[in-house]
Amino acid sequence: MIKKITEIASVIRSKNAGPYELTLDIIFKSPAIFQQVKESKVITKELIASLYHIPVKQVISVVEFEPAYAVKATIVRPRVAGSLGESDVYGAQQHGPLLTLEFEIDESK
Repeated sequence: MIKKITEIASVIRSKNAGPYELTLDIIFKSPAIFQQVKESKVITKELIASLYHIPVKQVISVVEFEPAYAVKATIVRPRVAGSLGESDVYGAQQHGPLLTLEFEIDESK
């Protein structure tokens, strides 16, 4: 069954990872859901680049963190934190593109 990210994740957030990087976190509601997303290999550097309209080389990493049932991606900030024209010094409002994600989830697992 196709599920929206908001249905299967308990936390979807972005945060400052220093003045030059942003970290995007998706923390899934259960180990079973995390495992299915992990095995699907849907969340890739290419996907993050596409969602954020940036070159793949600006996606620093995509890491699966099993103890927290989480996937973390780190990207180059579009503007240096606190620089002229930068509007989110904490990086806390950059997770919006992640909200469009959908996954095939087998609820019987």
